[in-house]
Amino acid sequence: MKIKVFNEENVPNTSGTHLQGYINATYRELVNLLGEPTFDEPSGDNKTQVEWVVEFEGNVFTIYDWKTYDREFTEYDLDRFNIGGKGSAVDFIDYLEKSI
Repeated sequence: MKIKVFNEENVPNTSGTHLQGYINATYRELVNLLGEPTFDEPSGDNKTQVEWVVEFEGNVFTIYDWKTYDREFTEYDLDRFNIGGKGSAVDFIDYLEKSI
């Protein structure tokens, strides 16, 4: 597998990551592909409800909902998640789209 999904105990520093693109996928599709989110509780400012932190081809990326402020909406209605990284996420997004 090309993707390593981190859990909360071994997550690398994601400082400096920022929006690189989007994945048209549902929460359930992402869970089926990646497993449970790295962070499964709302962030301190409540701007994200869930976030996966992954490594793909040596680069760290994040997949997260942004400002839904509603866990139920994220799980059942959201169909586009943000992709964050320090550099281009084109190959990563392409891999996710083909895998879902």
